[in-house]
Amino acid sequence: MSSSLFSRFPTLAARVAEAQSRIEVQREAVTPQQLFLPGLEDFMRAMPNHIARSSLFAPVARGRKRIHKDVVLISRADAVIKFWGEQLDESQADVWMQAMYEASRRPLGEPVVIKRAEFLRSIGRQTGNYEYKWLNRTMQTLTFAMLVIEVRTKDGKPKLSVGKNRALHMIEGFDFDDEAEAYTLRVDPRWRVMFGNREFALIDWEKRKRFGAHQDMAKALQRLAATSDESIQRYALDWLKEKLEYTGRMRDFVDAMGRAMRELERLEIIAGGRIESSTKGRTQAVWTKL
Repeated sequence: MSSSLFSRFPTLAARVAEAQSRIEVQREAVTPQQLFLPGLEDFMRAMPNHIARSSLFAPVARGRKRIHKDVVLISRADAVIKFWGEQLDESQADVWMQAMYEASRRPLGEPVVIKRAEFLRSIGRQTGNYEYKWLNRTMQTLTFAMLVIEVRTKDGKPKLSVGKNRALHMIEGFDFDDEAEAYTLRVDPRWRVMFGNREFALIDWEKRKRFGAHQDMAKALQRLAATSDESIQRYALDWLKEKLEYTGRMRDFVDAMGRAMRELERLEIIAGGRIESSTKGRTQAVWTKL
């Protein structure tokens, strides 16, 4: 089809581009391929930038959580992420990142076996009956969680579309073997597309396991800071409040942000964390990424 025809019918061009992006994602899913992530060493874990920037995982309380249905998550303007499932927290982010790390050792889509005790130790948790039940509930929650992700380029053209015609789950499925005390996980091969073009955040896993108690907000900010290579990072406070699913008063949120930034400074993840006004008068959080 000629470019002149596209210029006369821009809507047609947009539809063709969107169809091509879907075809590329489907082609990626046909044959399982290994998830090779440059820079992913044993002490690092990875999360796609669009997931890390969104409110999919948030520092919410461990109690009763909201159930989302066709909810558009808080994210960056170039991505629209719809979500079905229970609101996910930072401990569940740890499980998902570790599961993806384990899955990256084989072509995505092939079953991967993980020993539950080793897995729990890998995310810095104890082993025992309570933890085993918690891990099983988390596996169920991640398997139920479903996404539709659409990303566009800066000029508005479709870049990728995943989950629109076939559900994309955080974990495609799992089986548990009581005798072996092991899970067999399956991860949808389409997740490889979400990590493509080096669009993923590398998380220092050893530092993440050293966060103090009740520092889930700091853990969420660690993921956010890792999505950008920029040294000086600025985020509007009202956007952060929504992204972090903070429902309390703004002044309480400012205090919580201060505590979270101090924890990030203690672990030498950021420096100079502060709340200030932008040149346009908007309140923002600012820090230097180390």
